[in-house]
Amino acid sequence: MTSTDASKSEIETAVHDVLNRLQETWTANDADAVADLYTEDATLVMTGVFINGREEIRKFMAEAFAGQLAGSRPQNVPRIIRKVGADTAVVNSDIGLILAGNDAVAEGDERVATWALTSRDGRWLIAAYHNCPVG
Repeated sequence: MTSTDASKSEIETAVHDVLNRLQETWTANDADAVADLYTEDATLVMTGVFINGREEIRKFMAEAFAGQLAGSRPQNVPRIIRKVGADTAVVNSDIGLILAGNDAVAEGDERVATWALTSRDGRWLIAAYHNCPVG
């Protein structure tokens, strides 16, 4: 394995670790832990929503977990993980939310997401997130 391959593998492992922690903290409906996976200046873009900064993400998630997303859990299956710099990766994944009482993402609620992750002070974090409906 070349050093480039090793570096790519390390980044892929780091990305999977962040996305797995996001899954765990979301499933626990822990807005603080979810927000802590984002950079201070992260952006989150979804249909009808633009959120700028970790504290706004924290507030948004706390309100969502107290309301319509209580008991929800994410489904996230990365399609492509691309190393775009020594400390940056872009991920495209198939995502959806499994709402409380359901066993799967509701038909028609599937989405595709783009994540930008970066390493800051030795810790991989989400710098930007965007999703849109499939189809």
